[in-house]
Amino acid sequence: MRPEVLNSGYRPMTKLLFATIRLFSGRALPDAAKLVFYRPDFYGNPAKRFTQLAMRGPSPWSVADRELMAAVVSRANANTFCVGAHTATAEQAYADPPLVHAVLTNLDTAPIEEGLRATLRLLDTLTRQHTVTAADMRAVLAAGVSRQQVEDALAVCAAFNITNRLADAFAFEVLDKDGFDAGAKFLLKRGYG
Repeated sequence: MRPEVLNSGYRPMTKLLFATIRLFSGRALPDAAKLVFYRPDFYGNPAKRFTQLAMRGPSPWSVADRELMAAVVSRANANTFCVGAHTATAEQAYADPPLVHAVLTNLDTAPIEEGLRATLRLLDTLTRQHTVTAADMRAVLAAGVSRQQVEDALAVCAAFNITNRLADAFAFEVLDKDGFDAGAKFLLKRGYG
């Protein structure tokens, strides 16, 4: 059940901002963006900082790789909104929609580096089973993934496990392809902060 707060629980200046965005973009602000404006001191500002750092901070992983990680975590959680949003963003970041489709369809046969494949498999396992084993971690390290890369991937996993649960709890409206593509363009230009 969608709480009314996502529709009307904002201060007047925030409502004006939403109206301005709609006027210039021709689209309503997605629910994921609206949520960070509700109680910004409690959730919004800390969440933006953490997600910005995980997704756009310094990392051996590319922005495209991290967006793909977000899509894989969201797929493991069966979260339609976040799968759509981060699939579109990964497609634009890689400039290769068939590659992203291949990864999300069959990770074992997708044409990606083994280190990325092992990392995506680890994130999928952690998200579905809520744990990983030492053997799971050794497999990622054996594929050539550095400890820093593992830490960065786990930060992406944490950010999107939280976001996926909020998207489910608040019944985020699923956008059409044009809406996801517009959101992806915004995320690649402006980030999460």
